[in-house]
Amino acid sequence: MILAAGKGTRLAPLTEKLPKPMIPISSEPLIVHQLRWLKRAGIVDVVVNLHHLGDQISEHLGSGRQFGVNISYSNEDVLLETGGGIVKALPLLGSEEFVLLNGDVWTSYRFTRKVLDPEATMHLILVPKPDEREHGDVSLEGTRVMRHAHRDSNRWVYSGIAFVKPDIFKEETVRPFSLREILFREIAANRVTGETHEGIWYDIGTHEQLKRVRRLML
Repeated sequence: MILAAGKGTRLAPLTEKLPKPMIPISSEPLIVHQLRWLKRAGIVDVVVNLHHLGDQISEHLGSGRQFGVNISYSNEDVLLETGGGIVKALPLLGSEEFVLLNGDVWTSYRFTRKVLDPEATMHLILVPKPDEREHGDVSLEGTRVMRHAHRDSNRWVYSGIAFVKPDIFKEETVRPFSLREILFREIAANRVTGETHEGIWYDIGTHEQLKRVRRLML
């Protein structure tokens, strides 16, 4: 599932007329690059949620056939945020573990899970804390993701890439809420594993980050 419904307000005025996943990187929309990454990893069934200017995304991507994938769309009349968007899309996602990808991520990660733990409900791809962030999100002890009360101990940041078992949402209703609610609950229950990625990774949330990614492609 690619999370593509957000408004991308930090990239205004660019995103006032263009949804963030449609921002061009080296002549192709960001989301097209993401589809190519997934296809190379053998992931061909893709769900994309839509809200802000979503018609532009669905009209450009269509069924996904031209990119070698099959796309289903989950349209949100009201922006449901990351958690609610997943809950609404569950009928399209099926009962097996799925890959979750934020629609503003640029990365060299290969979408091949290295850590297999049958007890884990979520498996996170973590990246080093960016310099502009005062604190990280979590720590990694072996393969187990933890959160420490002393925030300086949380050296890693969630990359916006995860492997998720849909059962963790089965008690949730379709409502606007953040995925962090579920994530922190599962971490507290010791059910989240992780691995680190120290290659290319950018969260294209600001104009400066967008410039950095575009420079990479020159």
